[in-house]
Amino acid sequence: MSLIETRGLSREFVVPKRSAWERTRTQTALAPTDLDVVEGSSVGIIGESGSGKSTLVKLLLGLDRPTAGTVTIDGRRVDAAASARSLHWLRRRTGLVFQDPYASLDPRMTAAQIIGEPLWALGIEEEDHPARIREVLEQVGLEAGMADRYPHEFSGGQRQRIALARAIVHRPSILVGDEPLSALDVTVRAQILALLMELRRDAGLTLVMVSHDIGVVQNLCDTVVVMKDGLIVERGSTEEVLRHPQEAYTKALLAAIPVIPGSAA
Repeated sequence: MSLIETRGLSREFVVPKRSAWERTRTQTALAPTDLDVVEGSSVGIIGESGSGKSTLVKLLLGLDRPTAGTVTIDGRRVDAAASARSLHWLRRRTGLVFQDPYASLDPRMTAAQIIGEPLWALGIEEEDHPARIREVLEQVGLEAGMADRYPHEFSGGQRQRIALARAIVHRPSILVGDEPLSALDVTVRAQILALLMELRRDAGLTLVMVSHDIGVVQNLCDTVVVMKDGLIVERGSTEEVLRHPQEAYTKALLAAIPVIPGSAA
């Protein structure tokens, strides 16, 4: 049974009028999409900018409402939520890591405050917050003594480790990454990739990774979804799609994206 399931999921936006006489037009960001993600699996979503990757992820997380179709996670409808408050259960099930470790951390907060924010925001009171924060700091390869430092005192790689700690502190079952490695240099990227692989193995996480980095998808993902102009144009096992792409767009995309040296399996 699928942990994440979409059926006919689509999103259209109204294009702003340039004059009062212009007819209302819509732009399709995501065409009707069916997607199934099995619990414990790792799915990579690749495509050019504007292909619909981020729109799909926002709909999966309930951060946007679809024009049509359904999103179901663990048997519960996400798209039918009446308000953000009614998606509290989803926030506890999911963690999100953003692209830019410099912009995603509040410079006025310490690492401990940043990491602990989901615990307080979600009202998780069943465990010792300071102890849990120290635990995840060490889990992502940082010393517990760094908890009282501010973001400017960390390197880019350390900041992304803090962002990752924040995403898993509340023990989600689904981790979503929106280009989580693209702002890092090659060496640090390899370290964070290894950490993600370890977390997936040890915590049994289901991963949904948006990435333009073939090395990330190849090493981390079981299956890959290729998107173009709001459509899924190809999907399948990572090995099959990357080695034997069927669509001309997939072939061109793979040819245009450099693979990081040493990142391939």
